[in-house]
Amino acid sequence: MFVTGTDTGVGKTVITAAIAAALRSEGRNVGVWKPVQSGGLLGEGITDAERLLRGTGIAERPEQVAPFTFAAPLAPALAAKQAGVDLTTAGLLAAGEPLAERYDALLIEGAGGAAVPLTSDALVADLIAELGVPALIVACCGLGTINHTLLTAALLRQRGIPVAGVVMNEVDHATSRTDPSTAANAELIERYGSLRVLGRFPWVSGEATMERLVRAVKQHIDISPIRTILENVTNS
Repeated sequence: MFVTGTDTGVGKTVITAAIAAALRSEGRNVGVWKPVQSGGLLGEGITDAERLLRGTGIAERPEQVAPFTFAAPLAPALAAKQAGVDLTTAGLLAAGEPLAERYDALLIEGAGGAAVPLTSDALVADLIAELGVPALIVACCGLGTINHTLLTAALLRQRGIPVAGVVMNEVDHATSRTDPSTAANAELIERYGSLRVLGRFPWVSGEATMERLVRAVKQHIDISPIRTILENVTNS
């Protein structure tokens, strides 16, 4: 399953780690994959791949989870070009094959949103379509999220990508508590987008440990549709 977002900074990494950790706590052989990341270097402890590993307890090296890492805080296509790397969809897919062989299923975290330029001729949505997997949308809770979520779903569906659901994420504790739109956003997303909102993930203060993430998923997110999809993958 591919985890994409309505924008950068909406919490894809914490949601990917949390769901993967919850599934692994049930004894499922689920891995994580970040095909490409930018904005930091491995070893600094701040990259998405390193955060995914800390949040899930998976014993992989960061460079195995994120085969392509670029320092520049740019869209992958631009960051790769600046680094002198010819990033291609075929190269991304090939780099993920070892992970696919080691796990029964993967949660794949994208870069930014579905319309982010990934290579010189492909968006993130094109990679999802090439993989042939459903997408999970991570969205903010506050004002503006209905528009962003419906547009993201429309682009995915245009590419023939099934949308497994939406997870609302409390990215900012203060805003999520004071923004009056948060009370109705999930219901409106379901109504106007024919989408299923799986829950609202709470703001996590301090270190997002595996135990805290698993507990938050069990209390606030319905991952039964994700279980069903991954079981179908495992049994196919």
